Amino acid sequence: MNAKFAPGRNIAMKVPAHEYDDTVAFYRDVLGLREILEQAPSSTKSVRFDFGDKVLWIDKVPSLSQAEIWLEVYASDVAGSAKYLAEHGCPRRDEIENLPEGFKGFWVSSPANIIHLVTENDAT
Repeated sequence: MNAKFAPGRNIAMKVPAHEYDDTVAFYRDVLGLREILEQAPSSTKSVRFDFGDKVLWIDKVPSLSQAEIWLEVYASDVAGSAKYLAEHGCPRRDEIENLPEGFKGFWVSSPANIIHLVTENDAT
């Protein structure tokens, strides 16, 4: 398979509860990023900001001890990409966060333990 990947639109910052309010204030009040005010379609407490051509999600995750960055990657063929990534040693991490029923995508981890949502997009 000739896997074809492209950067996704979303960056998620998973933040421990004790750092959440200060982190949101940093992006909103210190950096002055524009907050996206419509309700985020998420089961966690999330605030979203315009981040250039990306959306920065800041998610409150009480079970974390330190912040994590999660990235979205578009794939031209999700099923084929899953096989390709497995063949290249990228472990699936679907247990970390449930995806909606029927969603065309899955979670993997890079060698540096950065979580990536691999999802289908027509732009790839």
